[in-house]
Amino acid sequence: MRDDLFPNGLLLSPTRAMAWDDAPTIEALTLAALGDLLDGNPRPEFLLLGTGARLRQPPRAFVRDLEAKGVGVEAMDSRAAARAWGVLRAEERSIVAALLPL
Repeated sequence: MRDDLFPNGLLLSPTRAMAWDDAPTIEALTLAALGDLLDGNPRPEFLLLGTGARLRQPPRAFVRDLEAKGVGVEAMDSRAAARAWGVLRAEERSIVAALLPL
């Protein structure tokens, strides 16, 4: 078993985990910052957004842009988002995650 560290952030899809080395601050978050994370087939149901050490609300424009693509967003602190990822993927839910550093 490997223990990889992602000190700058982490992007997760059902098929891969990617270092998010250029993760923006929560205030500067845009869809472009997610790269191709939302391009899966089928499109993810929602994005688990880990907002760092504490819960912070993402910019309204970011949420609107996700919703326009038919993707919901669930924001929580990054530790809670990581736990939720495990539970939801065990249920085989079609989700992605963007976890900002602690």
